[in-house]
Amino acid sequence: MYRRSVLPVANFVFSCALMGFSAVAGAAGDPAKGAELATTCMGCHGIAGYRNAYPSYRVPKLGGQKPEYLVIALQQYRAKTRNHPTMQAQAASLSDEDMQNIAAFFAGQGELQTGSPREGAAAARGKAKAAVCAACHGETGASAAPTWPSLAGQHRDYIEHAIAGYKTKVRQDPVMQGQAMSLSDQDVRDLAAFFSAQPGLFTVHYR
Repeated sequence: MYRRSVLPVANFVFSCALMGFSAVAGAAGDPAKGAELATTCMGCHGIAGYRNAYPSYRVPKLGGQKPEYLVIALQQYRAKTRNHPTMQAQAASLSDEDMQNIAAFFAGQGELQTGSPREGAAAARGKAKAAVCAACHGETGASAAPTWPSLAGQHRDYIEHAIAGYKTKVRQDPVMQGQAMSLSDQDVRDLAAFFSAQPGLFTVHYR
């Protein structure tokens, strides 16, 4: 039996505000230095549709993502509160300054892409369910808050994988864990379909 799909919006907005104050931002890095450091990142994140071996899902697009959020994500890998052996190993060798530089590089490759979203029944269902996500991630997945990621255009299977990580507490984030636990498997598929169908994030390639 599926759980209730959403939590009260007011509680969610309040939780987002708390997380915004507690998150560590600071991503005013040097994109030129970041480009040098990001060489090892490009073997996965610089290839469109590149897949994680096991479990199999496409690695996230980083182009157009919030630099502050990228720093937070790298810090979580370094602290091992986000689980991925390769990313944990990569982040372990990075200083905070290195992370800021890498984030500045990826974020500096362009703004979120624009255009017409793709249509589909799952995306239509997801649009209605995504209202509770809008406070932090924006109505169409383009976040206005620097410490919360944009989801628009992200790979569908990666979004599903990320939400599953919060549901199983492999990813440590009290707000997202609370939200994820309220979602049924169908909710997760529909939300991923909606956000991935929106124009937004893109794969960064070497020029």
